[in-house]
Amino acid sequence: MKRKFRLLVLLSCFLVKTSTAQVALDSSNLPIVIINTYGQVILDDPRITVFMGIIDNGTGNMNHISDPYNNYNGEVTIEIRGSTSQQLYPKKSYGFTPVDSFGNKINVSILGFPEESDWILYAPYTDKTLMRNTLAYHLFNRMGHYASRTHSVELILDGSYIGVYELQEKIKRDVNRVDIAKLTEQDTLGDQLTGGYIIKIDKTTGSGYETWTSGYDTEVFFQYHDPDENDLVPVQKNYIQDYVQLFETALKDPDFADPDSGYRAFADENSFIDFMLIEELGHTVDGYRSSCFMYKDKDSKGGKLNMGPLWDFSSSFGNANYCNAYNNEGWQYEFNLYCSGFYPHVPFWWQRLFEDPLFADHVKCRWNLLRENSFTTDSIHHWIDSVALVLDEAKERNFEKWDILGQYVDWNYYIGETYQDEINFLKDWIEDRAIWMDANLPGSCLPTFVLEDGGNALHISPNPFTQETSIYISENNHSESRNLLLFNALGEQMMEKNFEGKEILLQRNGLPSGIYLIQIRQAEKIIGIGKLIAM
Repeated sequence: MKRKFRLLVLLSCFLVKTSTAQVALDSSNLPIVIINTYGQVILDDPRITVFMGIIDNGTGNMNHISDPYNNYNGEVTIEIRGSTSQQLYPKKSYGFTPVDSFGNKINVSILGFPEESDWILYAPYTDKTLMRNTLAYHLFNRMGHYASRTHSVELILDGSYIGVYELQEKIKRDVNRVDIAKLTEQDTLGDQLTGGYIIKIDKTTGSGYETWTSGYDTEVFFQYHDPDENDLVPVQKNYIQDYVQLFETALKDPDFADPDSGYRAFADENSFIDFMLIEELGHTVDGYRSSCFMYKDKDSKGGKLNMGPLWDFSSSFGNANYCNAYNNEGWQYEFNLYCSGFYPHVPFWWQRLFEDPLFADHVKCRWNLLRENSFTTDSIHHWIDSVALVLDEAKERNFEKWDILGQYVDWNYYIGETYQDEINFLKDWIEDRAIWMDANLPGSCLPTFVLEDGGNALHISPNPFTQETSIYISENNHSESRNLLLFNALGEQMMEKNFEGKEILLQRNGLPSGIYLIQIRQAEKIIGIGKLIAM
């Protein structure tokens, strides 16, 4: 039976009518966002100027409607955002920008996040756990990548309680977001022209953005994101289009796996691996083909195409009833094969990449490492339970406002009668999906050596690493000289270092990105092994 949450109705409460119930909000453990439109209607376009106040007394403290606006207190420009969501769902998402008294946008810190001017209030509606987006971003961040910082809040709009929202950082170039070079209209020659670009593969509905299509599939649509088409000059648009075309052409070439002339000359392999693994773990129905971001920095800063950041996972983790997305078996990158009538398409990239045995091996090794650490079933379940606990009170108000528990909402696969049902389904689905991926990911990882006398696992930190990492072995007898040997996924020796003691600091020194096996030998005997990832 659906539980009902009751609050004492005090004179200081907000008592608001909704489409389904009268919801009272006096206090919350979540920050409270209050918007006053001055009687205006928030549109998809153009933006309007409204008042916003945010109450946030800090973690562990309650926030009351009567408290001062101590986190933000001023005007913002605001618009409705989203494509399918704004057409189908009554709970709308918003994009907003703080502005000064002259209407100029300003950078501010909101809820402790780094200062910026572009923010999103995302409305979880069809996702009744209220956390699928945040879960995906959390996991991607644990993998060592930037993902939008998020914070659950409760929203009051023009005196009406609207529900639980997620404050999110908009994806854009910034030292605290996608940390790539700033590209200006003057950057039209040499290295300055080569970065930084954020582009995306996306639907053409709801965006209004200028697009171009893949040279190999006219149902794959690319868009300029940051800078957008209005801030790019023709030579810059042509450059990034040509670069994507070169990458696709390299993938189509018979020698596509050649380390010098193949796809690795244009793409950062590790970012493709991690992006693919999180898309597949979520079995995201829009994965690879919608809200699919990628970026390119200047050539002097690496200059290859990187996948990410992640975006829009509300229909992931079993929360869609079409195109096999509900199934915890099968590969999302094969979407075009079993759901051919849907557009846009998934690019051919991913199927082609798995034709490279080395790529498949790297994927397998990376997955195995994640499953031993950040992606264990227990750690994911613990995170879900911890977020559900934080949402415990606010979610009751949300589902009073939006009486959808036990009801079908486009495009739910599972319909739980209670919030806990929804949480249990999410946990069970992810556990089953990960187990299936354990057994079915192609490729093979370097064998784990069985060492005489038990041997030692190495302690490696940081891992993954970029410039240097510390490798520690806990073996007691350390009076003799030791050798560290590093092997790539093909079993080729890449490095050898001599050291004494229990610890060695390993420098990158031009080592290519990839997954490596470390052996520690003493007197020709292997006394320790470990896996190392160079990003």
